[in-house]
Amino acid sequence: MQNPLENAIKQLMRAAAVKPFPEAFVAQISRPNREVRISIPVLMDDGHLQIFEGYRVEHNNARGPYKGGIRFHPDTDINEVKALAFWMTLKCAVANIPMGGGKGGVTVDPKKLSKRELEELSRGWVRGMAEFLGPRKDVPAPDVNTTPEIMGWMADEFEKISGDKTRATFTGKPIALGGSEGRGSATGLGGFYVFDRLRSKYGISEGSKIVIQGFGNVGGNAAEIFREHGHKIVALSDSKSAIVNENGLDIKALSSYKAENGRIGGFPGSREITNAELLELPCDVLIPAALENQITGENAERIQAKFVLELANGPISPEADDVLLKRNISVVPDILANSGGVVVSTFEWEQNLKNEHWSEKEVFEKLKEILVRESDEVHKVSLETRTDLRRAAFIVALSRISGAMGY
Repeated sequence: MQNPLENAIKQLMRAAAVKPFPEAFVAQISRPNREVRISIPVLMDDGHLQIFEGYRVEHNNARGPYKGGIRFHPDTDINEVKALAFWMTLKCAVANIPMGGGKGGVTVDPKKLSKRELEELSRGWVRGMAEFLGPRKDVPAPDVNTTPEIMGWMADEFEKISGDKTRATFTGKPIALGGSEGRGSATGLGGFYVFDRLRSKYGISEGSKIVIQGFGNVGGNAAEIFREHGHKIVALSDSKSAIVNENGLDIKALSSYKAENGRIGGFPGSREITNAELLELPCDVLIPAALENQITGENAERIQAKFVLELANGPISPEADDVLLKRNISVVPDILANSGGVVVSTFEWEQNLKNEHWSEKEVFEKLKEILVRESDEVHKVSLETRTDLRRAAFIVALSRISGAMGY
């Protein structure tokens, strides 16, 4: 498996080769400001004590408090978290929001925990990290396998420890606990706003054929949003199965089917395929919305999409980027395409600090304004520097961060 941190640094160096930055700045941005590892003891339901490993990487706070999700996944390790924290720094800068980059995680399969064990693990992560957190220091959020309920437990635990009653230290909370309207669909909707702004520039018409890898919060919301706007979702996958229907999938019916059956495989009218086959289907738009390193040097030659929208973090390796670029397949990078989640998380933080609550309409209008503006900026830089959208997005982000750091 490719190391996501190595991929992230390669992406940085490739962008710096197009537009040089001061050597000292590149050296500094290549490393996180701080990385924390903790042991989290949890008394399991059967009476034995299990120790889990937790992480928080605070990458860069030149533009504002560290910001970034916490993921609960069996494959999570410090290198993955460092890469994700680096990408968060760039993502916040691309979106031009007043946040830096951080990321957290626990090496755990949360599906194997009872609700009580999951709550104890979540609160234990906060107890171990509390000294580093705060609304002006580090503001975590949900990520893979973490939910609004988990954020609610974490916010409650932090309030008990710190006495801070703003509720602004954790975002992605339930609405009743200070969450923002629109947070659940923000990443998928933001991805659509970016796609819709850029698609005509890359020859993608309305009513395009779309393949989505992932049917969690991001992939599921994206599927519904793209279908509502007249696009045809012809294939989808979840963690257990992948399906295809050339006539288009009914996303609402599929969501109900998954809720009943625990998987999308076997959905009436669809044909089951492998995840590898899903990525290689002919389509207008491929949306990786699962985990990193899905398109690599191994399979990039077989990708048949015309356009790729990265709603996952790091789904395409640098080697695959080169192959796709040579094959004239345009890629909208994760740091722009999936930034809707952190933008609305920042809105939640702002609402908590001001003790306000914005309507969903207000949230989505503000989100669209930011992502349309920054999509235009990244596209403009890609034309000016004659490079791909990923390197252009990096150049936009790095220029803003280096300015904030005084380079």
